[in-house]
Amino acid sequence: MSCLISEFERCWYLSPPWGKQMPSVVVDLWERVYITATGTFSYCCGVVWQDDQLVYAVASNRNIAYLGKHEIIGTGQVQPTKLEKPAFAVGDRVLLRFSSHATKQRLVLGVVLVNNSWFYVVEMVSPALSPALGSPIRFPLVSEKDLVRVNT
Repeated sequence: MSCLISEFERCWYLSPPWGKQMPSVVVDLWERVYITATGTFSYCCGVVWQDDQLVYAVASNRNIAYLGKHEIIGTGQVQPTKLEKPAFAVGDRVLLRFSSHATKQRLVLGVVLVNNSWFYVVEMVSPALSPALGSPIRFPLVSEKDLVRVNT
């Protein structure tokens, strides 16, 4: 029985939540974007799969706004930065270095800049019908050193 559960978990963590094809990213990291609601310009500093869509983290007035693709318009202008590009992209397969789960392989579900460092969103806990109090965070941010690329 535990083999079946492990296999189910492995399939769950590697099944893209977006279906068979990855949706296109409408703006690149550090691309200047126009925020339609406020009529202002800002920069994209992350992208995360959330609520069945890609949501873009946009730096605006010392805050981060999370906006859908219909709330921003990319300009094609990428801000030069001294930061290295993220090591992983949304949809990449990775192995967790620290997981105690039966399967350590996951999909990257987001890339976010925090204090000038790239962090990645991965699903750590299978969904439950009723989450228990004190249960671990389902989609934590993990650093690059916690992940290993899986060659497919």
